[in-house]
Amino acid sequence: MRLWLFGSIVFAIAGVAQASMVAKPVSWTQDGKTFDSVLVYDDAVKTPRPGLVMVPNWYGVNDMAIAKAKMIAGKDYVILLTDMYGKGVRPTNDDEAGAATKPFYADRSLMKKHVTKALEELKAQVGKAPIDGSRLAAIGFCFGGSAVLDLVRSGADIASVVTFHGILSTDDASQAKNIKAKVLVLNGADDAYVPNDQKAAFEKEMRDAKVDWTLVDYGNTVHCFTEKEAAGKPGNCRYDEGTATRAYAQMHQFITAGFKK
Repeated sequence: MRLWLFGSIVFAIAGVAQASMVAKPVSWTQDGKTFDSVLVYDDAVKTPRPGLVMVPNWYGVNDMAIAKAKMIAGKDYVILLTDMYGKGVRPTNDDEAGAATKPFYADRSLMKKHVTKALEELKAQVGKAPIDGSRLAAIGFCFGGSAVLDLVRSGADIASVVTFHGILSTDDASQAKNIKAKVLVLNGADDAYVPNDQKAAFEKEMRDAKVDWTLVDYGNTVHCFTEKEAAGKPGNCRYDEGTATRAYAQMHQFITAGFKK
């Protein structure tokens, strides 16, 4: 009996040891186009946990974005890493990324439509993946920050939204009246892509709509501060490990607090 029990324990421990982060392809069709996203979570944890829509930077769904989603998800979240562009559109340089994002900034309704579909697809994974459907939020990076802000401007029923070095501008500030989520903006104080007038307009937008919002400016920090691929780069796009660590900690705290009534 003892030998059987010992063997069972060893088998169970081995099973846990073999568990790893899942990066499961999730695809959908919208307006005749296929979108290839990735659902990320730790399959060693069976307890339902919050679900996050994550929109990556303008390079879209790639290996770096998947690695970041795994790091953020840990044992805490199930993350839908969202393809905003459609099948086969995977920028490999800034020119291609700029061309991919251009239609979304030209037509913000397109951005809202695509990111809203992503939230619907995350909800559709409840019961298939360990997602607590009563605890949903969204996070975004750079271009992705614009996308998740537009998601909540459209009235999405989620608890909170967090942007990292995201563009804050909007084509219609009056839409902020639709925001139900708590909003956290994590911004580099020296980010040339988010000048003071843009921040001032965003703050006015939030105040006028009486949104529960917070904007954090990290000193001596520019754009891309969470993007490891920008390590050592000169100019306005540069990874900052210290700022990234603080920003992730604030994100976790903010999302956790957002689920409390």
